[in-house]
Amino acid sequence: MFERFSDDTRKILGFAMEEARHSGDKRLGTDHLLLGALHDPGPAGILGVTLDQARAAAAALDRTALASIGIDAQGFERVTMPSRGKKPPFSSGARQVMEGMLRYAVDQKSRQITTANLLLSLLDREEHDPAAALLNELGVDRAEVRRRVLSS
Repeated sequence: MFERFSDDTRKILGFAMEEARHSGDKRLGTDHLLLGALHDPGPAGILGVTLDQARAAAAALDRTALASIGIDAQGFERVTMPSRGKKPPFSSGARQVMEGMLRYAVDQKSRQITTANLLLSLLDREEHDPAAALLNELGVDRAEVRRRVLSS
């Protein structure tokens, strides 16, 4: 499937892997895919969000999750994990996003899996998914973004 990815989509996957490593996560999740997409000005413009805004929102969600179990992480800085050279495995949600990207490409009779396919698949994620939570935290209007993606 990866051979069908457009160059931009491949770059975004590389950025997503960097985001997973940077955050110290052992798996590449849907939130990392979203952060990876925001490295590219196209998706960032369509979503109306900057990478810095999304990273700040992700950190706020992490602090809220920790607070819900009684851990106060205020004042602590996240430690960047050194790259071990290995590619982090995809979470089950990220694998579902990949499947959704392929479905969108097939539906559009496209030979390539594009950034638009990635965005549409991320927009499909439901409430408890990390990317969905991040989009909600950022106040992204999913219906409007979907309309913009489909009209471009």
